Amino acid sequence: MATPAPALVLLPEWGSGHLMSMLESCKRVLLAGAGGGREFSITLLVMRPPTDEAGSEVEAHVRREAASGLDIRFHRLPAVDPPADAAGVEEFIARYIHLHAPHVRDAVAGMGRPVAALVLDMFAAPMVDVARDLGVPSYVFMSSTGAMLALMLHLPVLHDRVAVEFHEVDREVDVPGLPPLPPASMPCPVVDKKSPNYTWFVRLGDRFMDATGIIANTADELEPGPLAAIADGRCVPGRAAPPVYPIGPVLSLGGNDKRDSSEPPHECIAWLDGQPPASVVFLCFGSMGWFEAAQVVEITAALERSGHRFLWVLRGPPPAAESGTGAPDGSEHPTDANLDELLPEGFLERTKGRGMVWPTWAPQKEILAHPAIGGFVTHGGWNSVLESLWHGVPMAPWPLYAEQHLNAFELVRDMGVAVPLGVDRERDNFVEAAELERAVRSLMDDASEEGKKAREKAAEMKAVCRSAVAAGGGSSHAALQRLSEALHQGAALPKK
Repeated sequence: MATPAPALVLLPEWGSGHLMSMLESCKRVLLAGAGGGREFSITLLVMRPPTDEAGSEVEAHVRREAASGLDIRFHRLPAVDPPADAAGVEEFIARYIHLHAPHVRDAVAGMGRPVAALVLDMFAAPMVDVARDLGVPSYVFMSSTGAMLALMLHLPVLHDRVAVEFHEVDREVDVPGLPPLPPASMPCPVVDKKSPNYTWFVRLGDRFMDATGIIANTADELEPGPLAAIADGRCVPGRAAPPVYPIGPVLSLGGNDKRDSSEPPHECIAWLDGQPPASVVFLCFGSMGWFEAAQVVEITAALERSGHRFLWVLRGPPPAAESGTGAPDGSEHPTDANLDELLPEGFLERTKGRGMVWPTWAPQKEILAHPAIGGFVTHGGWNSVLESLWHGVPMAPWPLYAEQHLNAFELVRDMGVAVPLGVDRERDNFVEAAELERAVRSLMDDASEEGKKAREKAAEMKAVCRSAVAAGGGSSHAALQRLSEALHQGAALPKK
């Protein structure tokens, strides 16, 4: 009887940006080994998300992947009660995931086939202990940047070296592999050392070091500085980091960048079809991005005065924001916007023909692929950034939460693919109309030297992204092959 293919057992966080990024990456591992003597299967451990809305999203992903025809199995873990006393989003997520540890252990122990790895979301890194107890390899999946990975590995070192809050330091913060980092660009979870969020991030960075390896959704050529710093041992002096496998950009593009010609185009795409090449600035802020009315007024003034064509995905506040309650993990999703209530009177009429405001979900990947798009004002989530780079679209980053302030710094100062946008972090990331107008003009005007450099660099990174994943020589493809071999060699039957 043939030995069954070793299993990649995945434990993702339930958010689409985490779950789908991990799953798409491991599907690449599965496909890379097919027919080459390194076959794998995938078992996705499904935690019940803490909100009904997130649960519906996860189930939709499960249904779609179950119909893919690939060797993907789904194991639903028993429900646990979420922590009721979490002080912050990141603390809630980490604690909620960790409560599943006994169920994860039981699921892996009962696999009945060799386990190539327990692949853990970054928030699940403490479960390297579960893998160790079972005698199977553990890999942390990093859905964010190599820069964020370098910072998290270095954070326990910074914790010992910097006794005060980072904003109280009268100099920039040194993160190996990055230009000197202004304290205002530090990720949200680490700006308050008194917060449990900070304590968890120090712990997570320390536990990354105990993994067998780290799978990163980036490429050597995209982030050479941070990745080299990790490999050279500069992030944690005196202690070798686990090998990092940069296999990105991992994007779900449906095989190509073009829509099915048999289907009518989305309304946003149909509108873009009538616009000149590289003439439209696209504004979109992720699955949780929305603005208060005062900020909407500033955006409308900036777009109206800039004179440029625009496509703006404007979402309304989450129900929790209006009721005063909130999801336990802070992941309230915006609602469809009521444009009559949110937009100033006459704005749509005054910008008719050169602007479109879309009040609900929009096909971001297809929009960024459209030749009419010339720039992207984005919250700077890493998946959105990778989609923009894949299509060579320069950016103006407007960070809102999580690690996005660090991403914005890297895009502008390190990669050079973005123009700066002045964001007032003390005012809930508020941006004045004049500042947004300046950034849009810089991004879109042919005469802007700053924008020209960002456009040239973005075009360069488009070629870098595509060559990195190309078979037969791409750096990410080579990393994928190394990862596949390491997983195959390390596969082991879990201890009972």
